[in-house]
Amino acid sequence: MHVSTKQSVLIEAKDGPTGRLHGQYLSHVSKRVFSTHRPSSDFSFSTLRAPVTMDLGESIARQTSFAIRLSMHVGAAVASDCNLVSSPLSVHLVLALVAAGSKGRTLDEILSLLGLSSGKLADLNSLSSQIVSLVLADGSPSGGPRVSFANGVFVDSSVTLKPSFNDIVANTFKAEVKAVDFRTKADVVADEINAWVENVTSNLIKELLPPGSVDSDTRLVLGNALYFKGSWTEKFDASKTLNSEFYLLNGTSVEVAFMTSRKKQFVASYDGFKVLRLPYKQGEDKRSFSMYIFLPDAKDGLWSLEEKLNSESELLTRFLPMRKVEVNKFKLPKFKISFGFEASAVLKSLGLLSPFSVDADLSEMVDSPIGHNLYVSSIFHKSFIEVNEEGTEAAAASAAGLMLCSMPLRMDPLDFEADHPFMFLIREDMTGVLLFTGHVLNPSIE
Repeated sequence: MHVSTKQSVLIEAKDGPTGRLHGQYLSHVSKRVFSTHRPSSDFSFSTLRAPVTMDLGESIARQTSFAIRLSMHVGAAVASDCNLVSSPLSVHLVLALVAAGSKGRTLDEILSLLGLSSGKLADLNSLSSQIVSLVLADGSPSGGPRVSFANGVFVDSSVTLKPSFNDIVANTFKAEVKAVDFRTKADVVADEINAWVENVTSNLIKELLPPGSVDSDTRLVLGNALYFKGSWTEKFDASKTLNSEFYLLNGTSVEVAFMTSRKKQFVASYDGFKVLRLPYKQGEDKRSFSMYIFLPDAKDGLWSLEEKLNSESELLTRFLPMRKVEVNKFKLPKFKISFGFEASAVLKSLGLLSPFSVDADLSEMVDSPIGHNLYVSSIFHKSFIEVNEEGTEAAAASAAGLMLCSMPLRMDPLDFEADHPFMFLIREDMTGVLLFTGHVLNPSIE
């Protein structure tokens, strides 16, 4: 199974108080554009071991709530008629980096969106540091999933990062800072950034920055890239993969390949839906990654299920099965999804307005008068996921050990036939951090 995501932010110069915004950002995972005169800020996330200043469990619960809210809004706004995969974690980390370079209302709005009160930037930095160091470390050397995460800050040579922001970028987010020449070699820099993304995501995400997205007014690009590849603890037998009907929301059906099994599965049944847990092979560390499939009982019940989970995100762990049960009928479609979107509209609908306006205060980023003229122009996000008999590969551009407690309605043998639209998420179970979320409307479409 493969999953990858890329996200980045572009900071550019603006013609003047009423000048147009130059440049856009499109790519894997997410990207932000910063421009002179309140340009956008981009953020890359890296590992930093900052002291924990608030309860980690509470912090991750807030991250989970944001992840579910963002995923539901994206699904409703831009993916109501197609398959979806995104990395709310990547977006969370980008916003955290932008927050580190913000002040005033801009900072307060970002903190509020992420579930924190004013003045809690240190808590956000601490959480980001813990996620990078505890969750996003590569587990493949010890037999676990391969996890590759990188942050990059590409700064035009005409400006300099403030020492305080540079310290956070390097030590808290473990990001690589590179001086580039946007003014005379914008296309060359764009190709360099795209190559960096492609490398981190094992070639799953290409051309993060489309032609023309970076120009001579760009001043800063902040990006992160996340790659995940995990094998199932118990792989599916490819010889038992069968073609069958998958029922679409419009009442028609398509024939797709389904993985099947007669073995016990981590499945639980609740009022109106079932949940399947597919654990990934674990390494020598204590991390435990799993994919969860949320399957509504009704063939057209996906949207009502998503609304339920959005309204009860704090109870998510209660719906995660932790014990195996007998299954009568079991089938899960193979699927592959590539999805990209521009995130600023969705974030604005969630109440994040200041960073995208001329009133943005990103003056803590750059050690220059130009810092007062920066704002976030756009954020682009692109992710990829493939699920098959072997496991999952995914890419995108976003600790206390907590025991989970599931509360299924019954423990009798169950059927789990994912032959109609469902939602999924990839989670690190020791911490509860959500890496990827999405939904499948039609497995026959990539």
